[in-house]
Amino acid sequence: MSPTTVSGEMFAVTDATFEQQVLRHDRPVLVDFWAQWCPPCHMIAPVLADIARDRSGTLTVCKVNTDENVESARRYQIMSAPTLILFHRGQPVWTIVGARPKARLLGELDAVLDRL
Repeated sequence: MSPTTVSGEMFAVTDATFEQQVLRHDRPVLVDFWAQWCPPCHMIAPVLADIARDRSGTLTVCKVNTDENVESARRYQIMSAPTLILFHRGQPVWTIVGARPKARLLGELDAVLDRL
């Protein structure tokens, strides 16, 4: 199954494609667990689209709709949206909950990526 593009370099991941597109990916993957009804999710979406385009050579950014993909949401204990989880070599290595301005999100993300 080919990824469904959401915005820019971002794509949607489903329960069926999560293992292949996130856990088996050869570089870090930032997963946005979001919901259609969530205003902060819509606020952070353009920020994540910018990051996906700016970092397309080193970072993959994708989205999981938690209402449509309850297995992935349950597996990673998603209790609030948006929740961002950075995966590296199939393991979650960093999690944040809530929207952030781009500069703050990049600062936090880069601090983690620099340690990988």
